[in-house]
Amino acid sequence: GGGIAYNREEYEDIVRRGLAESPVSQVLIERSLLGWKEFELEVMRDLADNVVIICSIENFDPMGVHTGDSITVAPAQTLTDKEYQLMRDAAVSIIREIGVETGGSNIQFAVNPDDGRLVVIEMNPRVSRSSALASKAPGFPIAKIAAKLAIGYRLDEIRNDITRETPASFEPVLDYCVVKIPRWAFEKFPEADRTLTTQMKSVGEVMSIGRTFKESLQKAIRSLEQDRWGLTLDRPVELDELRQLIRVPNPDRLFAIGDAYRAGMTTTDIHGLSKIDPWFLDNIREIIAFEPEITRDALTTPAVLRRAKQLGFADRRIATLTGSSELDVRALRGRHGIRVTFKTVDTCAAEFVAHTPYLYSTYEEEDEAPPSDRRKVIILGSGPNRIGQGIEFDYCCVHAAFALKELGVEAIMVNCNPETVSTDYDTSDRLYFEPLTLEDVLNIVEKEQPLGVIVQFGGQTPLKLAVPLQKAGVPILGTSPDAIDRAEDRQRFNKLIAELGLQQAAGATARSVDEAQTIARGIGYPVLVRPSYVLGGRAMQIVYDDQDLVQFAGEAVKVAPEHPVLIDKFLEDALEIDVDAVSDGQHVVVGGVMEHIEKAGVHSGDAACALPPYSLDEAQIAVLCAQTKAMALALGVVGLINVQFAIRNDVVYVLEVNPRASRTVPFVSKAIGVPLAKVATRAMLGESVAPLAGIEETERRHVAVKESVFPFIKFPEVDTVLGPEMKSTGEVMGIDRDFRKSYLKSQIAAGSTLPASGKIFVSVRQRDKRTVASLARRLTEMGFGLVATAGTARVFERQGMTVELINKVLDADRPNVIDLMKQGKIAMIIETPGDGRARKDSYLIRRAAVNLNIPYHLTVDGAQAAIGAIEALLKEEHRVRSLQEYHADA
Repeated sequence: GGGIAYNREEYEDIVRRGLAESPVSQVLIERSLLGWKEFELEVMRDLADNVVIICSIENFDPMGVHTGDSITVAPAQTLTDKEYQLMRDAAVSIIREIGVETGGSNIQFAVNPDDGRLVVIEMNPRVSRSSALASKAPGFPIAKIAAKLAIGYRLDEIRNDITRETPASFEPVLDYCVVKIPRWAFEKFPEADRTLTTQMKSVGEVMSIGRTFKESLQKAIRSLEQDRWGLTLDRPVELDELRQLIRVPNPDRLFAIGDAYRAGMTTTDIHGLSKIDPWFLDNIREIIAFEPEITRDALTTPAVLRRAKQLGFADRRIATLTGSSELDVRALRGRHGIRVTFKTVDTCAAEFVAHTPYLYSTYEEEDEAPPSDRRKVIILGSGPNRIGQGIEFDYCCVHAAFALKELGVEAIMVNCNPETVSTDYDTSDRLYFEPLTLEDVLNIVEKEQPLGVIVQFGGQTPLKLAVPLQKAGVPILGTSPDAIDRAEDRQRFNKLIAELGLQQAAGATARSVDEAQTIARGIGYPVLVRPSYVLGGRAMQIVYDDQDLVQFAGEAVKVAPEHPVLIDKFLEDALEIDVDAVSDGQHVVVGGVMEHIEKAGVHSGDAACALPPYSLDEAQIAVLCAQTKAMALALGVVGLINVQFAIRNDVVYVLEVNPRASRTVPFVSKAIGVPLAKVATRAMLGESVAPLAGIEETERRHVAVKESVFPFIKFPEVDTVLGPEMKSTGEVMGIDRDFRKSYLKSQIAAGSTLPASGKIFVSVRQRDKRTVASLARRLTEMGFGLVATAGTARVFERQGMTVELINKVLDADRPNVIDLMKQGKIAMIIETPGDGRARKDSYLIRRAAVNLNIPYHLTVDGAQAAIGAIEALLKEEHRVRSLQEYHADA
């Protein structure tokens, strides 16, 4: 809720928003330190008053950018020893004065680059957003040690897991450099302001480890998975635009700096625009300055090629600079003996032996971690969190590691996300903190020589590597890449569905906008347009006419130019269902059938859903299960499979099949009490799933509801209407004896507390008015007042209900509904978006609801579920039970 105000109008707006966001209706107003250098220290204290500094972190971006949105570097690089000691002493004094008796704290400082003046920004007497980075960078598990301190241990009594000799009171020492780069999702919110400020906007991050800042920075860039392989923008820009990109903090600033050096700008010029410390800028300048040498000599001079790798250049970037291919560069390195070496993160700069293989790559002479001779499997993680691919996939990777350990197989994890459990050094037997690229994964495969690689748990990131890895001779465990392609390739998939005698919506593939128009006219509007081989509904749209089709088909082509665009008939008002199952190639067990609360048209990752289904009958569920099993066996699935169905006019349509882990696997696993990812891993290594067939017959006495969480408060320009492109950044689960109570819990968990009294504003489009009238009557029977605009109010009055008439937002007359919302007189909103002027009106209402934290429902189905939950809230007794208790009663 924070921000920087440059004038009184901005000041009042930020204060107003901050007061609304604050649970105690307070805001902190401080002098701006724009342009100062920003640092963080992660500090721990025990009951005996021992204090240690775990990690120092320096922000690449100066003050003015939220630390969660800033590139950060550990250890701090530009402090003098005197400045660091002053900061360290201040941190120790602060944690003692505040009274943090045990555990960790994060303390942020600003340093004036002109005179070295030190200012304390804030202190968080708890683990913070930076604690994951501060744990992973030195290999010091802050939360784990804080838990031991809380029950009375001293730091000197806790043994270091990695060295097994030193105590936790030894401050970690780093002989390498760690870089974190945030991952943003502005492609999902094109109307959002891309300017980075003191309000955090990123949805994830990557971390890389290298011997130098240059190497680590370049590894972090390719870890982002944005098809960026060097310090360059993805489009040509004029010098004036370059200057603007450097002056105003934004996600492209780092890459603009690289192009600025190529355009002849100096470190002094760039520092003057950005206030980024010249030390960082000079490192970038040296990377850019070496590129012409690569272009000229890398293919003919081994010393130049080796130096390029030591500077962190990817094979693919070297190939671009030299006009060759990535695999040619790799082969050339092999002929010259330029091979990667792996170093350990050991907390002590190699003073003691590291017993926990937590590894990163570099190009030096000594390799610190020889592989074992055990049977081993590599698991590819999911990379940075983003919309459409988050911790749901990390859950699957972690359970895969657990299953491998139980089977006596060495579990090797590859990932680059510091926010995940998979990158804890004790989750797997060996952890490689590396980018998930073909080059980096092949380096590890060549080193470890595993039985195979698991690619189906990490989302789209490892799936994209499946075919290249297979072509390189790497065994892929579980479902074959060909089967995955058969499900993604529309023509092959259509043939499979036809062979099985199943139904799907009419559709075809297009490789051009003209072809897309021909297909759409043939099957009839509305149509669903989406690129193939993407997650999270990226660039997916429901299109109602030719004009929109030209725009959205063009966008889909841009997102995945190497793959065709899918055009399908959109099944309006259809019921949508997800099914998750696991197969060993001969047997298929359905883990869960989930009914979406919203009708088709809302991305499955954004839709609320219930398990078991709350409106389907047993015959319909049996059909869904039978079709899922038929498709799994026909595809030869070994592992997990997710199928999305639609039911319209009692006809079951197959929407899509994903022969991999889906984002619903953790939800289903917790709802049914069976870890499906573990089961799938065992199936990949030859175990049968047949003994689990009984879970399909188990009659559960509870209902689980999944609800999504959205970042709309961060993006005031973005409309909150949901569609086929995913926008949520997380999810919650509610569980209870019936659907209404479970849905109630899910809303509370998602931060949308349903009201027990007050006035409900209702404004719906024409076709929803009859249905909503019955819902409104239920609200009045519970004692709620109704507020509506003229059209909806007339419908309610004709049915004998009392309703308060309110002006539309765009009408000249006041007060309107937003006035009532700001006065605290509206407890909940039910509003289905219309077209034209009505749509603009409803957009303003939705945005106000987000800003004022008023629960709102934009579909009739969502409103119906909410009203049922309110009835349960007011009329029924509630009790808390553990997950284990629910499963014991199943």
